[in-house]
Amino acid sequence: MPEGQVVRKTQTLATVESLQADFEALGVKEGIILLVHSSLSAMGWICGGAVAVIIALQEVLGETGTLVMPTHSTDLSDPSQWENPSVPESWWQTIRETMPAYDPDLTPTRSMGKIAETFRKQSGVLRSAHPQSSFCARGPQASSIINNHSLAYGFGEHSPLARIYDLQGYVLLLGVDHSSNTSIHLAEYRADFPTKRVVQEGAPISQAGSTAWTTFEDIDADDSDFDRLGEDFLRSDAGTVVQQGKVGIANCQLMPQRAIVDFAVNWLQKNRGK
Repeated sequence: MPEGQVVRKTQTLATVESLQADFEALGVKEGIILLVHSSLSAMGWICGGAVAVIIALQEVLGETGTLVMPTHSTDLSDPSQWENPSVPESWWQTIRETMPAYDPDLTPTRSMGKIAETFRKQSGVLRSAHPQSSFCARGPQASSIINNHSLAYGFGEHSPLARIYDLQGYVLLLGVDHSSNTSIHLAEYRADFPTKRVVQEGAPISQAGSTAWTTFEDIDADDSDFDRLGEDFLRSDAGTVVQQGKVGIANCQLMPQRAIVDFAVNWLQKNRGK
């Protein structure tokens, strides 16, 4: 959204101090592990923009808390699967042979928003090694969450999502809905449903100082029903753990990650592909 539109829809500008108060009122607490999915423009005009949001989150989490964000780079993928935009088939092999390898320090995010892209460049932030589905984290649990991110099945049991689950972390939807909630992908790996299928993915990987196009297995992830799943979660008994409120002018939801993942496993098994 153009900045002028953001200004016009904002009656009171947000600051680091006001954002801290909003996060605390929502239920964000010192010492927790917090996975954040965000839209900066949804929050209204903020003095300091994405930097202010990150500072406010880290102030509330304190030195014992760990902040996590998705830093996916889905453009490092097989061009035969690209749709928005697609490219001529005559380009495919050249792209596979010449695309620069994933570099956690250099490779930018794609469609993750300005807050995540800013956060990944902050000093002390660690980023996982997956070329398409990386996460970044800062705080005492960052290494435990980020290390050993499997190339195959990148949202599965050997992913940062599963480590956040093990560590009883939280999910914050900051001006976005459940279509952005990557933790539901972990439920896709754990659930059994008729349309679940394994696909071959490809990405450029750095190996022994050179770039190699590498293929690996994954499930065919699908977020098309995540919003409906999220609405059912909020209406359910399990959804009573969700804390809702405003940060700036954005509608937000804070929830234990285990609650949404466990609900989603059962929901997908009952609803998907039937």
